[in-house]
Amino acid sequence: MKLTKDLIIKQLEQIIDPHIGIDIWTLGFIYEINIKDEKSVHILMTLTTPMCPLDGDIQDMIKDALLEIGVENVEVEKTFNPPWTPPEAVRRMMGI
Repeated sequence: MKLTKDLIIKQLEQIIDPHIGIDIWTLGFIYEINIKDEKSVHILMTLTTPMCPLDGDIQDMIKDALLEIGVENVEVEKTFNPPWTPPEAVRRMMGI
């Protein structure tokens, strides 16, 4: 199976933020997906806040999800520039 951005996104859609109850892809936490080669991926992501208590857990869930599709080296880089804001669809779902 060839590693593609769509395949990675499908895996990320399976990772549910335990506090919000929505997957990290839909929440807009993932800013960039860079496939370095068939076994290595770099993810640029954010969280709701720099003090998010789930930081390590979410990074581990990303690595585990990508390991399931054969990615051996997952580099997760966090940024808060720009700060996270819920996408329009998420705001509607949350009644905001």
